[in-house]
Amino acid sequence: MRHLIAAALAVGLVAFGAAAAEPAISGADARAILEELRAIRGLLERQQQPAPRPPEPQVPQGPVTLKLNGAYVLGRPDAPVTMVEFSDYECPFCRQFHMASFEQIKRDYIDTGKVRYVSRDLPLEFHRNAKPAAKAARCAGDQGRFWEMRKALIVNGNALTPELIASLGRDMKLDERAYKECLAADRHDKSIADEVAQANGLGITGTPTFVLGKSSGDGVEGQRIVGAQPFATFEARIKDLLAAK
Repeated sequence: MRHLIAAALAVGLVAFGAAAAEPAISGADARAILEELRAIRGLLERQQQPAPRPPEPQVPQGPVTLKLNGAYVLGRPDAPVTMVEFSDYECPFCRQFHMASFEQIKRDYIDTGKVRYVSRDLPLEFHRNAKPAAKAARCAGDQGRFWEMRKALIVNGNALTPELIASLGRDMKLDERAYKECLAADRHDKSIADEVAQANGLGITGTPTFVLGKSSGDGVEGQRIVGAQPFATFEARIKDLLAAK
């Protein structure tokens, strides 16, 4: 666990540097990000000597290959470029990315059929409401409203509570009984755990982290991009990939 928290802190520092350079960041977002870094550092400092454990799996270097496995896809399924985001709904860096970069990526590349966008869950253990939020998005997805719920959860990421998660379902006029039953059930737990395992297998331990590369059927071959990078970082990579087609 200690190495995971250390990695999350490193990702957070990268993301904070990128977010601080964005003119869109607000004072409230900056405070939330600093509080996040303090929380991660505090957890790291409180960790005891870890018990002996088997050697860690080898972290792949360079390009990575990732299967989508029937994931929710935003944009054309046959778009030439795929962008996968590993995110945590309570992570302020994820919120900053969506406030500062995502909408422009969506407008310029997803909506124009050049990029398909895929969501992957990586709820961090020190975010109490992250896994319930991940379940809520999937429960809304059962009723055809995954992307709307995902956006609502991210926008409200600094105020997530069980009560808010329930109210978002009512605001979207979901079948409330089905939504509540889904939140209380465990049918989405395995798919969330599988995505966490997939992230760890790729050496991804902090959020947001992206895999951006050429589409390959039901998968992507690409590079990791760590942190809430500015739009220009993603655009440069997307343009290179499109030019190489």
